[in-house]
Amino acid sequence: MNSILQQDLNDFENILEKAKQQGIKFLNNLDTIPTSSKASVDPNQILNEFGLGSLETLKEFNERLAPLMVSSPGPRYLGFVTGGSTPASVVGDWLAAVYDQNTQAIKAQGGASALIEFETISLLLQLLALPETFLGGFVTGATMSNFTCLGVARQWFGKQSGKDFAKEGISIPVHILTATPHSSSVKCLSMLGIGSQNYTVVKTIEDNREAIDLVDLEEKIKQLNGQPFILISSAGTVNTADFDDFEAIGKLREKYKFWWHIDAAFGGFAAVSDKFKHLVEGWDGADSITIDCHKWLNVPYESAFYLIKKEHVMLQIETFQNSNAPYLGNPLENFNYLNVLPENSRRLRALPAWFSLKAYGKEGYKDIIENSTALALHFGNALIEAEGFELMAPIHLNNVCFTLKGNQNQENVSEFLARLNDKGKVFMTPTVYQNRKGIRASFVNWRTTENDIKIIIEEMKETLLDLEI
Repeated sequence: MNSILQQDLNDFENILEKAKQQGIKFLNNLDTIPTSSKASVDPNQILNEFGLGSLETLKEFNERLAPLMVSSPGPRYLGFVTGGSTPASVVGDWLAAVYDQNTQAIKAQGGASALIEFETISLLLQLLALPETFLGGFVTGATMSNFTCLGVARQWFGKQSGKDFAKEGISIPVHILTATPHSSSVKCLSMLGIGSQNYTVVKTIEDNREAIDLVDLEEKIKQLNGQPFILISSAGTVNTADFDDFEAIGKLREKYKFWWHIDAAFGGFAAVSDKFKHLVEGWDGADSITIDCHKWLNVPYESAFYLIKKEHVMLQIETFQNSNAPYLGNPLENFNYLNVLPENSRRLRALPAWFSLKAYGKEGYKDIIENSTALALHFGNALIEAEGFELMAPIHLNNVCFTLKGNQNQENVSEFLARLNDKGKVFMTPTVYQNRKGIRASFVNWRTTENDIKIIIEEMKETLLDLEI
């Protein structure tokens, strides 16, 4: 064994203790670590001939690279719908690295860690009050969850015309209907060979909504003259967290033939709260659902899961099976995730979610959801009272979409947000809503409190003064 590697092995406990203490220090100081940083490094480094060893490498990391890190797990990081990792999920993530499993099979001599994933999916279905008619698995994020779901939808679409797209490629146009898809869904259409521009936009409900207009949806369905199609609907749109009417869409399924996919990356967690579960009423009728865990479940990146009805498992296998690997056995008799997902190699991503679900239960997550939504309303009210700002849309759940008051200030929105983020006390993301520049604040972090709202509002007022608006 290499001498430095042997030295690290002998000193492993001390090395991990140093890393643990550094992690604790970071997490205990999230309030003071900037939410934004202009730090930079020259990435063109020369690889050391003999290696530094873990402790010296940790020292270099602290000196050169740690300043690049921002408090994205912190309570005032409101951009990108970013959750913070709960203590239990950090434990699960660390242990996932320690055990270092390639999570594939539920019954195999080489390891059956996929049983943990099956159990975690079952816990999530219980949390979200969804039936066991769904088969689920973990992927890196909402993009890969959407990709998995829409990949199976693409196979379903081909089969309606007697074609096997997975084997033969796409040979006919694939009809996609959607109103306000997340950019990741559009990206998936590109990756799946359907085309990022090849979808039909359905109108949204009037009166400042992002949800599907059901009258226009049915009109566009009729224009297809009985041809099958794929519907991409939303449980929590990216700007305003708006929801499509799933019960009404379910009734359309009784009249028309289509694959129904729901992008519920963060909005699906509305099901956890008695106050908001009506927003997802009827979503159990969908063929596939995307849900992110590193958003409102508050576990470390990369974590999301797909849900696809078990009745479609053959379509899923046809789409993702390693057909040139006979040693893997019959995919129906020997379940293996590599036959139903894009990845062949996959870490035990379910473990952080399992730890967090077990540690905090339904009540713990209900508190997180309802605290986040209450803070979003509190922030919206504070914006109105502060003057200088205006809401761009109603607050449906946890996203607050707002802008500077007055059309004359549209030219100042980008500069305002850049200056606000540069101060490092809060981070929010820019957006465009109904052709106006805006700002989006997403409340999903379990650490956020009313005091954080107070700090954020003060920072925003000061930034307005700095710009002399």
